Amino acid sequence: MNEDKRLFLLDGHALVYRAHYAFISRPLINSKGWDTSAITGFVRTIVDLINNQKPTHLAVSFDMPGGTFRDEWFPAYKANRDAQPEGITFALPWIVKILEAWNIPILTLERYEADDVIGTIAKKAEKAGYKVYMVTPDKDYGQLVSPNIFMYKPGRQGNEVEIWGEKEVCENWCIQRVEQVVDMLGLQGDSVDNIPGVPGIGPKTACKLLEEFDTVENLLANLDKVSGKNQERLREFAEQALLSKKLAKIDIEAPIHFDEGNYNLDPFDHEKLSAIFKELEFRALAKQILGEGEEAAPTKTAPSKGQQGNLFGDDETVPVKRAAPPLPAHSVAEKNIENTPHEYHLADTPEKRAALIAQLAQETSICFDSETTNIDANLAELVGLSFSIKPHTGWYVPIPADQKEAKAVVDEFRPIFENEKIEKIGQNIKYDALMLKWYGVQLKGTWYDTMIVHYLMEPELRHGMDYLSETYLKYSPVSIETLIGKGAKQLSMRDVRVERVAEYAAEDADVTLQLRNYFAPKLKEEGLQELYDTMEEPLIKVIVDMEFEGIRIDGDYLREYSVELGRSIAALEQKIYEDAGMQFNIASPKQIGEVLFDKMKIPYKGAKTKTGQYSTDEAKLAELAAEFPFVAEILNHRGLSKLKSTYVDALPLQVNPKTGRVHSSFNQALAATGRLSSNNPNLQNIPIKTPEGAKVREAFIPRDENHVLLSADYSQIELRLIAEISGDEAMIEAFQKGQDIHRATAAKVYGVPYEEVTSEQRRNAKTVNFSIIYGAGATNVSQQLGIKRTEAKELIDNYFKQYQGLNSYMEKTVEGARENGYVKTLLGRRRYLRDIDSRNSLARSVAERVAINTPIQGTAADLIKAAMINIHRALGATDLTTKMILQVHDELVFDVPNDEVDKVKPIIEELMRNAIPNLKVPILVEMGTGKNWLEAH
Repeated sequence: MNEDKRLFLLDGHALVYRAHYAFISRPLINSKGWDTSAITGFVRTIVDLINNQKPTHLAVSFDMPGGTFRDEWFPAYKANRDAQPEGITFALPWIVKILEAWNIPILTLERYEADDVIGTIAKKAEKAGYKVYMVTPDKDYGQLVSPNIFMYKPGRQGNEVEIWGEKEVCENWCIQRVEQVVDMLGLQGDSVDNIPGVPGIGPKTACKLLEEFDTVENLLANLDKVSGKNQERLREFAEQALLSKKLAKIDIEAPIHFDEGNYNLDPFDHEKLSAIFKELEFRALAKQILGEGEEAAPTKTAPSKGQQGNLFGDDETVPVKRAAPPLPAHSVAEKNIENTPHEYHLADTPEKRAALIAQLAQETSICFDSETTNIDANLAELVGLSFSIKPHTGWYVPIPADQKEAKAVVDEFRPIFENEKIEKIGQNIKYDALMLKWYGVQLKGTWYDTMIVHYLMEPELRHGMDYLSETYLKYSPVSIETLIGKGAKQLSMRDVRVERVAEYAAEDADVTLQLRNYFAPKLKEEGLQELYDTMEEPLIKVIVDMEFEGIRIDGDYLREYSVELGRSIAALEQKIYEDAGMQFNIASPKQIGEVLFDKMKIPYKGAKTKTGQYSTDEAKLAELAAEFPFVAEILNHRGLSKLKSTYVDALPLQVNPKTGRVHSSFNQALAATGRLSSNNPNLQNIPIKTPEGAKVREAFIPRDENHVLLSADYSQIELRLIAEISGDEAMIEAFQKGQDIHRATAAKVYGVPYEEVTSEQRRNAKTVNFSIIYGAGATNVSQQLGIKRTEAKELIDNYFKQYQGLNSYMEKTVEGARENGYVKTLLGRRRYLRDIDSRNSLARSVAERVAINTPIQGTAADLIKAAMINIHRALGATDLTTKMILQVHDELVFDVPNDEVDKVKPIIEELMRNAIPNLKVPILVEMGTGKNWLEAH
């Protein structure tokens, strides 16, 4: 066998489907609205193969349209499959073009499947001295494996590539030799290909039968040795078992010739592949494969280009669901600073700065940006300021490193920044405003943030400046890496020659101004101008002040608590070892699975992971914990360890040395529902439902002994809003009477008086109430309540009989989403749903759940945002010194002087209750105060 001859045969359709479904909940969409998920994933598979496996020969096989010879044996073969998803239908012609440009041969054969083509070529190539790798996620190929033919299963979502030889095939199929794969399929069947098998015989039974009888034929010849129902089933379905085995067998003598010269890995056609990648907007892949252009730049030293919405890093397409036509956009950036006329000036003397300031003072609108030393504005120092007042022009003002001198230069621009009559334009302007605030300057007037504007129009796309520029201006800005490098050798912006920084920084302001000019009419056309003016723009100012304030934490308390948690974790560890009768790595999912299901023989339900391991994720362990205390111990250990590392140990390290406080960053352009999120630290994920997690909130304390924390929390806000939005009379009446909604629901669903509802009935009703909001069905409810699915379905059916207005709302909302391509909140925030009419049932059902849930979640987000704005204004209009310091989910937290508590409570409650006026459903706000956040909540 020649080790230098390595042939890789790719199962085209299987890999395209795999790539498509890897992004099913967040498809990759380019600026034209094209779903490029399958294309991207498929191309990356080839790139990974070529780079990591170094094949000498390569080919891809696809199924041909129409039937195969197997349909003649069994007309229902593969008849149960869903219609091909639109994303795959769109992808296949592009993939063929890419393969042709790449000079990779495509193998097809009428009336034969790709499996047969690959099987035939693999066996012929093996005889010609090749090592053959069949690239597919399909386990059925195991029947072809030999000493020189292998299955190559591409990795996904952090899993490593798997290469299966004969040993791995036998282990995964529970067989003694690879030829028995078809016997297994003959008995257990294959629901994917609609191979019937023998009803009632699953993998475990099939494994035992083949261990004893070796083949289906031998098993059927010895049925008298099989006991019980299995014998009955096999006698009744003997012919079906033989047919199923026949259907499952891959034909290795298909009429296709193996000419090894055709499979050479030849150089690609650079021009053709480049044109295709440009059309698809594959910038990152173009750079990786063709060495063309630049990938989208990472976040700048200061994130003034606004990268908050980029969930997939530098991917060339973005995760999104969209139904409405995309905004007009160019296909790919081709221009850059080197070949675009521009006038950028360096204002590096007092005279030049004075001239610039005089010019800016004459404008009604200016665009500006800041260059800094850190991505955290609360830690950074200014390196420079850039300005633009018309396209293709800009100025850069260097700021001295000496902070006294720096403040003096910034102060020169105070009349511009604090002029209420001048509109300020920026990209992620929150960052720049926060920087100025640290230099004693307030950014006043109206703010136009291109990042937030784009977020309103396209909530699920990326919002970074580079992406926006390339998409809408057909312009590729200078990458930050060209200035400061990356990784361990990355420079500070102060280390770069000022003339180079001037070009880079002035370009930022210039491009942002051009984006503003592009977006301004679009925002009005989309009907979103009012939402920006009345909510998103004022909210930026609220967040700036909130982040600037930060919150004090008790570091000593956390350090003591860390020791206490460490002891609890260690004690729990010893208990787990004793109960298991052995020591093992509790942090290893693989070892946990082996201990639980192999050593302790706890029954395992469900499929294994892609790597053939037992699943031990939180959902699986929680499912077993109620029945097996040992599993509960492991789950508890995992929770405590995460709590200690993520919060208890990490929070003291996040205290700002300048303020002694923690300054969380609140993201306004990330969640498609409109909700704020937080990071550094993420305060929304503290596990407060556990006693240990709740104690973390004790570490958040007022600024001094003369203050208290005040927490104001919306009560059952989403249920109240679904009652309001749906107009369901029964729900509205319950809230108007001040009833416990879960007890009221239980009374109606179970048909008992309100006063006689049991705790179990209330618990069940509560589960259904929240499940309905999030689109959960009978299966989910049955799992949550530990009841049969039929009981759960009956519970849900009774629920909708009582709340017919709610049922009608759901139907009308989905119908409206299909008609418009989007849903809206009460205040007009939109979310697009591109899969609402998908022929794929999974994608369609996901979109339907999003359609039902988004108006509720989005309106809840709008409600608390409006409350924040109104409270911020009200406090600013008084001489009160109370500060809003946190927003977490439906809760606001304030740092309040002791003598202001009674004054601010009614203000906060009133403005939260009436943030959206004239609602039929009363909004309830629960308030509390305390010497720490837990006590106040």
